[in-house]
Amino acid sequence: MSEAVREASNKGRPVYRNVDIGDITTKYRMPPSAIVSILHRVSGAGLFLLLPFLLYLFQQSLLSESTFGYFQGIVSHPLVKIILLGLSWAYLHHFTAGIRHLFMDNHFALDKDAAQSTARWVLIISLLLTAVVGLKLFGVF
Repeated sequence: MSEAVREASNKGRPVYRNVDIGDITTKYRMPPSAIVSILHRVSGAGLFLLLPFLLYLFQQSLLSESTFGYFQGIVSHPLVKIILLGLSWAYLHHFTAGIRHLFMDNHFALDKDAAQSTARWVLIISLLLTAVVGLKLFGVF
């Protein structure tokens, strides 16, 4: 077999790699748009699954003044505040990423650089808004 034939046969062959979860976190670096997309789905699923529970708690807190006081006491616990902060992040991230998707659905910021930039802005804005909610939740202001 000649050198040219061997070289030609090696060039055109696709390489398929077996990728597992460990490889994704160590070998591959995901772009910001991929991170925002994954977090958008995770936050949406979490909000969807917790919505009945949150609505039930809201309904119970509106029954009487004593039940409201009871739930107010529960919410004053630091662990519950951290859980509420996580739920607040999920809502705020899902909301800001949803606005980004609406803009992209209307053909704005579709090229690679603009998509990465808007993804970074979604991460920054959602984290800043979560920080403001956290400061208010923990009584800083």
